[in-house]
Amino acid sequence: MARVYISVGSNIHRERYITAALDALDGWFDELLISSVYESEAVGFDGSPFYNLVVGVDTRLTVAELSARFKQLEADNGRRRDVPRFSARTLDLDILTYDDEVGRVDGVELPRGEILTNAFVLRPLAEIAPADVHPVCGKRYDELWQAYDRDQKLWPVDFTWQGRLISRAATR
Repeated sequence: MARVYISVGSNIHRERYITAALDALDGWFDELLISSVYESEAVGFDGSPFYNLVVGVDTRLTVAELSARFKQLEADNGRRRDVPRFSARTLDLDILTYDDEVGRVDGVELPRGEILTNAFVLRPLAEIAPADVHPVCGKRYDELWQAYDRDQKLWPVDFTWQGRLISRAATR
């Protein structure tokens, strides 16, 4: 079994599409390790804020099989591929890590570079896998988050899935 971490994001009808992604993942995998849901400003373009989270799963599926399922799930939920890379999207799923694989695997670069550059990926990953080690830089995800110094704002939001609160907004 491989431990896989998946980034999930949406900035169009966010609750609807994040729920659709969690429902699909729940149907495919025995157990989901789910981070808080974070709202963040769009990065790379002017657009509505995103909801982002990271989900951990154990699977026997290959990187190619996962990638194909995720692309199909995105398409089934209205994801358009004929728009600029940095643009609004209904649903975005990315394989962040697949065990400790490094390099191009089945057309997917592992680990995904956004782990080290985007708060909306690193913070939820550090939340659910704090002691796991990045397979290239050799640092724990909680250490990487504590050292993160880019100016990307994000905050946890209340989010209910399958009738239970899986994420709570920060108290002010």
